[in-house]
Amino acid sequence: MNLHNKDARACNSREPLTWQSPGNLLMPVRVLIADDDASIRRLLRRLIETHGGWTVCADARDGHEAVDKAGALKPDVVVLDLAMPDMNGLQAAREISRNNPELPMLLFTVQQVSKELSKEALNAGCRGALSKNTGSEIVHAIEVLLNHQNFFKPIRNDAPVW
Repeated sequence: MNLHNKDARACNSREPLTWQSPGNLLMPVRVLIADDDASIRRLLRRLIETHGGWTVCADARDGHEAVDKAGALKPDVVVLDLAMPDMNGLQAAREISRNNPELPMLLFTVQQVSKELSKEALNAGCRGALSKNTGSEIVHAIEVLLNHQNFFKPIRNDAPVW
């Protein structure tokens, strides 16, 4: 496994990276992003890191890399693209869940978030799914997962594309 030093520092650090929970608890939040598209990874990083105290501790280009980094770096949340080469997001979620069943994972997809996809995601260990067409809601989706709730957002026909 090839981990970048900055990835390891960010994920292993428990410094004052915080999230104000509804119960007024301060929590550090470290997010792992897995998407085969570098521009999507950069965009997600910008969106996530606009939330005070949150950091993207690592990113992955495919499911295998996501599984390796999730195991090594122990992030607080994982965002997985559904359609990645070699090992897709659902397959990666199953592997990650085997070792860490409590880890909140969000499936991120260009597909419509249907009842069928939501059920598949839940069965794979994801607690949420979000269409890339509504990707600007990523911070809200992560907040919901951090509050131990599920987040499944169906696509709207009038939803803006980033």
